[in-house]
Amino acid sequence: MSAPCRIAFAGAGAIARAHAYALAALPYYYAGVPERVRVAVASRTRDKAAAFAARFGFSEAVELDELWRRDDIDTLFIAGPNESHCGQLCAALRMPGIRRIYLEKPVCISAAEEGRIEQAAVPDGVAVQTGFQYLQMPAARRALKMWRRGEFGDPVHFEARYLHDGYLDRAYRDARRSRLQPTPAGGALSDLGSHAFSLLAAFLGTDLEVVAARQSGRFDDVPEDSDLCTSALLEHRGSGAAGSVVASRVSAGAAESLDLEIRGTLGAFRFSGDRPDVLESAVRLSRTWNATPCGGEYLPASAFPGANTTGGWLRSLVHAHYLFFGGADADAFIPDLLHGLAVQRLLRATAVRLGRPADARI
Repeated sequence: MSAPCRIAFAGAGAIARAHAYALAALPYYYAGVPERVRVAVASRTRDKAAAFAARFGFSEAVELDELWRRDDIDTLFIAGPNESHCGQLCAALRMPGIRRIYLEKPVCISAAEEGRIEQAAVPDGVAVQTGFQYLQMPAARRALKMWRRGEFGDPVHFEARYLHDGYLDRAYRDARRSRLQPTPAGGALSDLGSHAFSLLAAFLGTDLEVVAARQSGRFDDVPEDSDLCTSALLEHRGSGAAGSVVASRVSAGAAESLDLEIRGTLGAFRFSGDRPDVLESAVRLSRTWNATPCGGEYLPASAFPGANTTGGWLRSLVHAHYLFFGGADADAFIPDLLHGLAVQRLLRATAVRLGRPADARI
């Protein structure tokens, strides 16, 4: 039996709670996962870290500065605010016992930080996985397998979008003022659009260029440079395909909508986070779309909670954890640090097209 994984969290907010859930859920889905010992939680607010530790079974709450000096932690989840990700990654890479780092997106917020990560030495035997769990949606997994086999041909045009409507509500905005930030420090493109860029990079590779971008959405109570909605036009240099990414927090009727569509020379596919277990596809000369249920195709197969039970967002995160802890799945696209940096370059390029300095940040 493998040695227990000794785990710490840097961050104690909403996404950290989701990771705590996935940690607890792992053995229900997969046999043979290593034992996971919840050692410590650190946060900018000690009381918040203490409450998180007590609620989710971590042994102690510690100061962030203390966390980096620990030698009894081999697994770290970096799940704090965007502006903390780069510095905490670099600190984590220097921890003497570290073996695994799960880095939430975006990996950083400026060109300078991007360069700092590129120059950082990742020690041998240390794995870094970035927080793009939508790559593990059943429909995305099936589509990627078909794409790799060439079933859709070469790309012609594409569309990726991640839409929310919450910021149309003044009370919702008031409760989340810290997120009313400009690109690339935060805002819709960094927090939502990064997932759209991640999906495109998984299918089309890094040969993507942002050629134009615009922002929209205005409210009297929101700073003018806040990113509420960004639309970007992209070109895939290898094939000449063109497409768009839209990231919005002000799209009416979209409580939580992540969609990807790619049309190629032999066929097309599309899927939506609204139905993560269904892939729609069409062959070249057909005007009929076929809907394929694909919810039970995780490797290894799991009978929990049932073969026909739909997965959803949290199920994708559980599988991301399985991969993070070394699980075998030949069909999976694992978003490593290079993938996170590829997404970051697209975020930065979009910010530049919007007229913002590459190093603009909080």
